[in-house]
Amino acid sequence: MLLVTGVTGLNGSAVVRELAREGVAVRAMVRDLAKARGAEVPSTVEVVEGDMLRPRTLGPALDGVERVLLISAANERLVEAQTGFIDAAKAAGVEHVVKFSGRACDPESGFRFARMHAEIERYLLASGMHWTMLRPSAFMQVYFREVPSMTGDGVLSLPMGDASIAPVDVADIAKVAAALLQGKGEADRRYEMTGPESLTLDEIAGTVSSAIGRPVRYVDADPVAQREALLAAGLAPFFADALDELFAERRKGGDEARVELSTHEAFGVRPTTFAEFVRKHAAVFRGEARPANLWAAGWLPSDR
Repeated sequence: MLLVTGVTGLNGSAVVRELAREGVAVRAMVRDLAKARGAEVPSTVEVVEGDMLRPRTLGPALDGVERVLLISAANERLVEAQTGFIDAAKAAGVEHVVKFSGRACDPESGFRFARMHAEIERYLLASGMHWTMLRPSAFMQVYFREVPSMTGDGVLSLPMGDASIAPVDVADIAKVAAALLQGKGEADRRYEMTGPESLTLDEIAGTVSSAIGRPVRYVDADPVAQREALLAAGLAPFFADALDELFAERRKGGDEARVELSTHEAFGVRPTTFAEFVRKHAAVFRGEARPANLWAAGWLPSDR
């Protein structure tokens, strides 16, 4: 049996839908069964409740499972949740854990979630189970969050300076994750993954503008003003600080700016360009439709 956690989030739900499309039997774990409906979990998928922060609830989810795709919400308890789940998986006899991590994962990173993922990776390596780390760069879907500003003011405003980023489509990631969960690829290996182009925010704004037929321009936001605006909008200080750290790291360049297509090539996945992504979701970028997963309205990558 295969298990995917975090299926009410963006990536977990995409992986489950990909496995269902391929006709692969899979179990999906959620904290609340009612939330599975909002995540558009296919009716053919077995859905069970389990909470990583309450290990005693994980028995039904892990029963008979051989391979797991490990995803959970990005929050203050990320390390506690995932290391506890790793312990439970090992105790249940799981053979292989595919951990959804990040391209900029580094114990020395200035971004707290990159450090957290690095700590969890180390823990998984020490578990004795087989492992795979899937490390995608920023998701193309994060620009759904900027639609109100782009459609209302014609502005894409983020504190990125003139730095570049190589965003990847979640649909591409889901194809690779589904293959890894089925035992394809190499065990005990890290797979890095970006989109096919390194783009500045000027180029991203221009691509959106061309696709929706209205002007969109990039404005380099002041980091201090951006943080204050997020706090004023009600974002918790922990997450406002995390976003400040994230953009500070991205302004330096680094791994998320460098194109890495070896994972696409290894699994025969054609890389989606940003222009293709925007054209596919043009109605969303025009403000005429909502994203399939309402995670896009959030502030940070959140795979619950």
